[in-house]
Amino acid sequence: MTDAIHVLTIGNAIVDVIAKVDETFIMREKLVKGSMNLIDEARAEALYAVMGPAIEISGGSAGNTAAGVASFGGKAAYFGKVRNDQLGGIYRHDMRSQGVLFESLAATEGPATARSFILVTPDGERTMNTYLGACVNLDEADVNADIVKRAQVTYMEGYLYDKPAAKAAFRAAAKISQASGRLTSITLSDSFCVERHRDDFLDLIRNSIDIVFANETEIKAMYKTQSFSGAIDAARKDCPIVVVTRSEKGSVIVKGQETIEVPAHPVKEVVDVTGAGDLFASGFLFGYTHGKPLAQCARLGSLAAAEVISHVGARPEVNLAAHAKSQGLL
Repeated sequence: MTDAIHVLTIGNAIVDVIAKVDETFIMREKLVKGSMNLIDEARAEALYAVMGPAIEISGGSAGNTAAGVASFGGKAAYFGKVRNDQLGGIYRHDMRSQGVLFESLAATEGPATARSFILVTPDGERTMNTYLGACVNLDEADVNADIVKRAQVTYMEGYLYDKPAAKAAFRAAAKISQASGRLTSITLSDSFCVERHRDDFLDLIRNSIDIVFANETEIKAMYKTQSFSGAIDAARKDCPIVVVTRSEKGSVIVKGQETIEVPAHPVKEVVDVTGAGDLFASGFLFGYTHGKPLAQCARLGSLAAAEVISHVGARPEVNLAAHAKSQGLL
């Protein structure tokens, strides 16, 4: 068999287009400063034409996680849908240049590659305008069974769960993974995602998932409770391993009746929290697929999250393997 893969991630392939703008631009384009807006392709093209110089960086939650695993030195793969256009080419190049196996075929028709226009004003506030485009059209045909069979863990992004075709892709990947004696994982992505898909998520978690990632808000939304301990107790009955991040409070891992609390890694300055959960998952899964104890997995996740929130952008700016070694974590 071809070389094994530590972590396969499946999610929305989105290119982040980051530009510095002034307050006048925000007002002229009739945007609400600090908001996140979903836009159509025509608006995406119009905004791109007037926003000036920009940095284009491949993003998307599961893509960020794959990049993090690769930065730790793990073998990562990614399934995501792009179009055969300029941004699709950028996305493919970025993933591969970071050491991620990305063999998903580009769409030759239909919506353009997804992109999120991130407008940064002088005060550091980020106004986001996201065109989902091709990424939401990932379906069962995009699930490469050979790659799933090679992956120790297949990690799925809750954001992608809105369309029936994506649900079918998730369940197909989970079935292949389970039949191959591999593990499956899901991130709940956000509380709105949970509200839309609670019943489906619970069914998937109870029957097809080995590791769940969530933050405190998401896990409470899943079990419709304001009690964190109540949500944790409910979750431990539904999934073998549940990993919950709590920002500056650190993280909690539950496995059966075992509960492990790990403090957050210190960070000098929080610049941009985008990608914190994605990179936490990358560190945890890297550690888990390399036989590390659960507490050490969480510490690796916290280290990666601390690095990514210390700068603008949702991908690490340092080699995470070297960074972890310098901190005595590898």
